[in-house]
Amino acid sequence: MTTDRMTTDRMTGPLLGWLFVLVMAVGPLWFGDLYVLHVLTSTGIFIIGAMSLNLLLGYTGQLSLGHIAFFGIGAYTSALLALGFDLDLGGSEPVVFGPKPVWVAFLGGILVAAFFGFLIGKLAFRVRGAYFVIVTISFAQVARMVALNWVDLTEGPMALSGIPPLSVWLPGQGVVPLYAKEYNYLIVLAVAVISFLVIQRLVDSRVGRAFVALRENEPLARSVGIDVTRYLVVATVIAAGMAGAAGGLYTHYIRIVDPDVFLFIYTVTMVIMVLTGGKGTLAGPVVGGLLFGIMPELLREVARPEVQWIVYGVAMIVVVFFVPRGIVPAVGGLWARTVAKRERPASATLVAGKETSA
Repeated sequence: MTTDRMTTDRMTGPLLGWLFVLVMAVGPLWFGDLYVLHVLTSTGIFIIGAMSLNLLLGYTGQLSLGHIAFFGIGAYTSALLALGFDLDLGGSEPVVFGPKPVWVAFLGGILVAAFFGFLIGKLAFRVRGAYFVIVTISFAQVARMVALNWVDLTEGPMALSGIPPLSVWLPGQGVVPLYAKEYNYLIVLAVAVISFLVIQRLVDSRVGRAFVALRENEPLARSVGIDVTRYLVVATVIAAGMAGAAGGLYTHYIRIVDPDVFLFIYTVTMVIMVLTGGKGTLAGPVVGGLLFGIMPELLREVARPEVQWIVYGVAMIVVVFFVPRGIVPAVGGLWARTVAKRERPASATLVAGKETSA
């Protein structure tokens, strides 16, 4: 009985997941409201960022309050590579980098963000607790100040504008820019699904088990031979690369980027999505992201701005107070208890039948 139920659960989970992806792919497009598509696209971008943060916060237990730095680095790098830029290295003439194809620029943003994740990981993971939080916050602030003051490269507060959208090659038409919101929505959905599958594969691997061991008991993990710094750096590099991908999607969708992309409130938003959905779960950032990404837009139609923030704050308090582990673990626990209650009478009847036969 138990084995059959476990097998059914393993089959049901992926089927429900792919059904959800199908509904998200077809439903909004069938609805046809461009504003709804914009809200879902923006929410999807931050869900990708929240999933990357969950890899650190949920699976390794490291709270990074500077995670938006990788998002911003990916956004700026992708924009600069797509636009082209001049870099003055102190020589007689500046080095000129011509515009690159948008997908090359997008991949460049991922790689540069992952590189900075490697550097910060090697540096920051030599400390723990509050010191690690301070290092990550400081890194985000330094990144923002660089974007704000290096005017020759980033245009400073004037922002980089005219960023080309993502494009696709079509037979007979060549490279076609994807300006329409429908295309951008589907691209964000595809990147979100790929990010989810990468994290799922990673968590189910030996590396993922090492992450969880570090989260649960770092001294014990060290004692059995787990290289703590190495695995934490791996988690940071992957998380930073995914955050950079989210930043690249953002910059090619909005087509303008300024230093405000590094604001601390965006990191707080990602943390809220992870904690309310359920840290250390695959679906947690998705559920939390949809809830707290769409809620402000729903409230905008019925409440004034100050009331929206009050409702937003009360909702967070309610979720944290009544389901401290997050929505996904709470729903999963409720489902498990419901299934157990249904199986109990059947088991009792089977036992009683055997006793009567005896």
